[in-house]
Amino acid sequence: MEPVQALQKYFGYSGFRHEQEAIIRHVLDKKDVLALMPTGGGKSICYQLPAVMLEGLTIVISPLIALMKDQVDALNVNGIPAAFFNSSQSTQEQTELATKLRNNQVKLLYLAPERLFANESKLIGFLKTLPVSLIVIDEAHCISHWGHDFRPEYLALAGLKDHFPAIPVIALTATADKLTKKDILEKLNLKDPAIFISSFNRANITYRVIPKKNSFNQLLAFLDERKDESGIIYCLSRKSTEALAADLKEEGFFAEAYHAGLDNALKARTQEAFLRDEVRIIVATIAFGMGINKSNVRYVVHVDMPKNIEGYYQETGRAGRDGLPSEAMLLYSPGDAVKLKQFAMIEDNPDQSRIMLKKLDDMVKYCQLHACRRQFLLQYFDEAFPPNCGSCDFCLTEFKKFDGTLIAQKALSAVARLKERFGSTYVIDLLRGSKNEKIREEHKQLKTYGIGADISKADWARYIRELTAMGYLQVTDDIYPVLKLTPKSELVLKGLEKVELVEAETTEEHKPVAALPFEASLLNELKNIRRDIALHENVPPYIILSDATLMEIATYLPQSLDELRLVSGFGDIKLARYGREFLLPVKDYCIKNGLSSKIKQKTPKRERKAKTEKASKTSDSNDTAYKSFLLYKAGKTIAEIAAERNLAVTTIEGHLSFYIYNGSIDIAEMVTEEKKLKIQDIIESYGAEKLSPLKEVLGDDYSYGEIRAVIAWMRKVGMI
Repeated sequence: MEPVQALQKYFGYSGFRHEQEAIIRHVLDKKDVLALMPTGGGKSICYQLPAVMLEGLTIVISPLIALMKDQVDALNVNGIPAAFFNSSQSTQEQTELATKLRNNQVKLLYLAPERLFANESKLIGFLKTLPVSLIVIDEAHCISHWGHDFRPEYLALAGLKDHFPAIPVIALTATADKLTKKDILEKLNLKDPAIFISSFNRANITYRVIPKKNSFNQLLAFLDERKDESGIIYCLSRKSTEALAADLKEEGFFAEAYHAGLDNALKARTQEAFLRDEVRIIVATIAFGMGINKSNVRYVVHVDMPKNIEGYYQETGRAGRDGLPSEAMLLYSPGDAVKLKQFAMIEDNPDQSRIMLKKLDDMVKYCQLHACRRQFLLQYFDEAFPPNCGSCDFCLTEFKKFDGTLIAQKALSAVARLKERFGSTYVIDLLRGSKNEKIREEHKQLKTYGIGADISKADWARYIRELTAMGYLQVTDDIYPVLKLTPKSELVLKGLEKVELVEAETTEEHKPVAALPFEASLLNELKNIRRDIALHENVPPYIILSDATLMEIATYLPQSLDELRLVSGFGDIKLARYGREFLLPVKDYCIKNGLSSKIKQKTPKRERKAKTEKASKTSDSNDTAYKSFLLYKAGKTIAEIAAERNLAVTTIEGHLSFYIYNGSIDIAEMVTEEKKLKIQDIIESYGAEKLSPLKEVLGDDYSYGEIRAVIAWMRKVGMI
């Protein structure tokens, strides 16, 4: 069997992503591999597919017990026998597992690194008696002292090649700079390994950094628009995770704290509830890697600054693993950097301290950046990217500039007169003429004292960040950073160079929109079916089918098992297990609403990028829904459009309801205010899962089109 055939059979995908196929072929040829792939980029396929195709057992070494169970559940649902061995199991469970391994009933075995070479353990000897065909080291950066998440127990893995000299090893990581990559190769003793580095770009994630000011209200404003979505919020300390989770609960959010200091049973219950969508928000410490593989996390928020780019990238990468639009928001305060610098210092290890401080400095630069954030992130991982991504806060903002030379001269002069010995807070207080007792008396006599009193603290902080970004100021790497002049400063102070600063900024409204028109009420019904199956099988819903798969079904409306096979995520096993359960409601829905299959419109390419409304108007003019939208905007009635396009009226109404959902059509154009309120009231009472009961309650004065329009509008404003 060819790899692509196995991919379709077991995982339901028709094509590989990134470097997956080349990596898999190297592994099948029994060669060592180091693969750097982005979080959510499909690393697991690189070893799970060879494990299925190779004879014998694949050993997977992973540092995260929680992730082991998640991976094993997903593999078993796909018909691939997998198991894990860790401290959470009883002696009887471990004995039963050993019997299965001897009988070749397991294809993948997940282990924690400390288990493998524990002094009291005979595990390594037992494994050498089994037909091992592949060894996988996940999160391989943990072996490096220079990595962002060094784990001493990983160092023992250097001896793997001594015990299994002829067995290929694949090492995988989502985050490794040049130094860490070199360290991985040396410490694992990989034999002439092939090195694969995939693109680190997560195109579906929008990156934002917001100056922290009343952070709880900022967070609530963000969450209020995402009440029904799953998200992770990262904090700096364990205490703050618990306090924030409690505050969010008081505001009506389903939130729980999660950190390394909690009781293991409580952590397990909390994670399980999050995976099953019973808890919507996990509030976690940035120091604790959760190992979450949940595909429908829609946002990640950092209310405190992470200590390095690698950790930040990995944490934001927990959003949008299903490829749908997702958000990464960071609330930045310079004070966070001061706190973190104290933690970055490693006692009796000046070399490692220097590297950790450099990593923290890069994180501060990202937060203060006045350029494309995506470009900065990708360049950090040695990947070129153009200077405008169109989906970070900088690229989504229109900047108005003005001649800020005088403001720059005031700031630079203050730094000079303070002999370059103070940080930005002190410099700003001096410029504003603060009466704060911290301002020294001799400094109150300086000419620059009070010359910037007409500018707010927040604006001064922004101007100083801009001047730093443009190279007119620099910030030291000390625990308490100090502002210094640069060679460029003199030109401005002498009036030989003009400086432009940002006067105001207008951020474009950027809300994720659906990639394609889909049937919203059908999608809800499919989610309910998935939930019931997941409860019955005792696994998280997304392991049955991802949100992206359900979205495709609700978009393309497959009418047979052969058509359902073309939907991404339906392999042979899942088709046999769940195909009919998901097919029947689709067929019923189509009969009731006069719809038919759209599977022929589906392109074979599996990786779809969500389009903004603007993009769909220019590049998707052939889309059937867009044609209906254009005719409607040209003044034609729904009946006229249906007649002209030879389509059912209900089909046209479905097309237009999508454009209500994405804001292109005002609900008032299709439904009167009186009818809207009545339909809204009935939907809130009976739910939006099925149209027929709603129509029956509302009566003949209300059309299916009006009901669908109101459902789309309610989804748009977050009411359902």
